[in-house]
Amino acid sequence: MSENNKKPSRAEAEAAVRTMLAWTGDNPDREGLIETPKRVVRAYEQFFAGYDKDPKEVLSKVFEEVEGYDEMVIVKDIRVESHCEHHMVPILGKAHVGYLPNKRIVGISKLARVVDIFGKRLQTQEVMTAQIANVINEVLEPKGVAVVVNAKHQCMTTRGVHKPESSTITSTMLGTFRQNPDTRAEFMNLITTSS
Repeated sequence: MSENNKKPSRAEAEAAVRTMLAWTGDNPDREGLIETPKRVVRAYEQFFAGYDKDPKEVLSKVFEEVEGYDEMVIVKDIRVESHCEHHMVPILGKAHVGYLPNKRIVGISKLARVVDIFGKRLQTQEVMTAQIANVINEVLEPKGVAVVVNAKHQCMTTRGVHKPESSTITSTMLGTFRQNPDTRAEFMNLITTSS
């Protein structure tokens, strides 16, 4: 955070929540709302914990003893919990992450952690999808990376156009997944096949 954008204190954040409660027309001093500012700030610490974590560090422990393994590694159905940067309401869905190793692999839980890190920030789904793919590509230097995210946006389902049945699918394909239609098709087939 730059010098001009100093992070507000916890007390300032709680005061902002009190202001929003009053703005809605409710009384922030009534019994049911007295602790709400503290609870909201604690919840936001969880919702936006991704700002305090470095995805490159998470991916930095790699294994080079792969005994020639060079086929796809895919972790599918990773729960995505994010928040829309335009309305600060949830984006909920699943991510599917795959890569083609190039002499080294990473623990599979690290792929889910990278999804969480970028998800726990104010986001657009398009940017989040690219961020996940780009950091895996940069750190692991694989032959290719594929990321598909399928999510529901509460900004569309609970307000605005009120379309609860809609979901958004985004993808980023890098390296072999972008260049080779057969590789991309194999990935897409594997993530859509039930377990």
